[in-house]
Amino acid sequence: MSAQQHFKVHANGKIHDLGIDVHTVIIAGWTGRDAQAVEHHILELEAIGVRRPASVPMFYRVAAANITGSPSLQVAGRHSTGEVEFLLVADVDGLWVGLGSDHTDRDLEKHSVSLSKQVCGKPIATSLWRFDEVADHWDELELRSHAIIRGERRLYQRGGVKALRRPADLIDAYCATTQIRERRLRPGTIMFCGTLPVDGDLEFADRFEIELRDPRLDRSLTHAYDIEALPLAD
Repeated sequence: MSAQQHFKVHANGKIHDLGIDVHTVIIAGWTGRDAQAVEHHILELEAIGVRRPASVPMFYRVAAANITGSPSLQVAGRHSTGEVEFLLVADVDGLWVGLGSDHTDRDLEKHSVSLSKQVCGKPIATSLWRFDEVADHWDELELRSHAIIRGERRLYQRGGVKALRRPADLIDAYCATTQIRERRLRPGTIMFCGTLPVDGDLEFADRFEIELRDPRLDRSLTHAYDIEALPLAD
């Protein structure tokens, strides 16, 4: 099954509309370039009850219908959090770069990482950059998120994409895992490509703001969404 997503795409100095029938959404986890740092994070999560991944990196599938460009997100209870990530978006005319939040249920994560990701919508920015326009200065790109918690805006995450695996490495690893012979994402695929450490504690936020910054070309992809916690009835 697929879900139609509409984007404003930036290419060759022009902006135009693009509709993509998204049929595959992949969440790539444990994507840090520093293997020792990844292992340290795995041990931290094991200490709070999150099982070690079967492989590194790990790839999780979620429903295409989970993707949303809406400025609001409803979640069950107050134990989910956002994560800023760059996206790879494959279309018939090539590869695009996007921005999203891998919103995840932290309580459920202790029982099933796959389910913890599937139960939450996946907010994304509705603009894309052509990958070819950033490939030559990829490691200069920066990710940032802010969380509004109890009325205060807090820097939540910040760092360069150079801390995460390169797009080609992630695509190769995913294709090898799924036995796809062609080392490319099939048109209609969106891949969330991993996140950065949180500055401080994981906390439920009333609003989450994300940004992918390209200092070389002086531009940013941005998105923000309000989070409504639905009551949990016994």
